[in-house]
Amino acid sequence: MVERIPMSHKGHLKLKEELNQLERVERHIVVKAIETAREHGDLKENAEYHAAKDRQGHIEGRILELKDKLGRAEVIDCAKVDCSRAVFGTVVELLDMDTDEEVTYQLLGPEEADVKKGSISVLSPLGRSILGKEVGDDVVAKTPGGTREFEVVDIVPSAFS
Repeated sequence: MVERIPMSHKGHLKLKEELNQLERVERHIVVKAIETAREHGDLKENAEYHAAKDRQGHIEGRILELKDKLGRAEVIDCAKVDCSRAVFGTVVELLDMDTDEEVTYQLLGPEEADVKKGSISVLSPLGRSILGKEVGDDVVAKTPGGTREFEVVDIVPSAFS
């Protein structure tokens, strides 16, 4: 059974754009760099050649990775999710019970998660603990930094899909 990867339309588009850039631009640039480096002679001691070959390996590896992720993508319209509970795509406002500070996170897939931009993965310890909760529910998350407790203050749909 293939494990699906949840992602928003925006995240899916971002991965498709990266794949397109790698296949149509970066791949051709590195092939030219290899050709140019070959013209410089002895390949054993040709640092430009080895660097270009390494870059080519990274590009090809990333292309395969992106194709796999896009093939397993389950694209979810974050603007149309039910907000009665915390689900993929919703924006959840939490009250940290230890610090009395409010934090807001959008629940997204692992490819889109970026805490600095206010999004966490539904597969992270905190994300898993939030899923399915309603406003007023307590959230207890066992994170690498220790157990943290929150209260769900609000759940709203995403401003983007």
